[in-house]
Amino acid sequence: MIVTPTAIPDVLLVQPTAHGDQRGFFVETWHAARYAAAGIHGPFVQDNHSRSAAHTLRGLHYQVRQPQGKLVRAAVGAIFDVTVDLRRSSATFGHWVGAVLSDENHHQLWVPPGFAHGFYVLSGPADLIYKCTTLYAAELDRALRWDDPALGIDWPLTDAIPPLLSAKDAEAPLLREAETYP
Repeated sequence: MIVTPTAIPDVLLVQPTAHGDQRGFFVETWHAARYAAAGIHGPFVQDNHSRSAAHTLRGLHYQVRQPQGKLVRAAVGAIFDVTVDLRRSSATFGHWVGAVLSDENHHQLWVPPGFAHGFYVLSGPADLIYKCTTLYAAELDRALRWDDPALGIDWPLTDAIPPLLSAKDAEAPLLREAETYP
């Protein structure tokens, strides 16, 4: 596998090796020792799978007081995956990186604890599968406004169609109003 630091060095793009032939393909999506050697450590305590229709935008989500690290991949379809640094002590606080994850490229994104995470569906439907380092806690769940001008995320919205948002995401606070990490 190839592991590449992004513009925010703690966020890693993982390109697992895909072995394919006329029958299909095989990809190893987690191997504790190999990923640890690349700087991605477990333990992972929860796996999640979501399906989203075309033009859906989910996020930007995070948990306070119990931050989650996430290893994210698209099992079906294609997404533009985004992570935002919410660590006030970081030189990259408020910065974002994005990557296209798809069932064709098999790429994964390591979202460390202390970051908000979201994605936009480029195809439809798209299935996202991700491993989490801590359990989901609804009372600690927070959202950050996906279109905050201070973040300047360049979402690749398609066909001039407004993104499909949950009420929570549509009403999320701006970075300047959001709870962040030390």
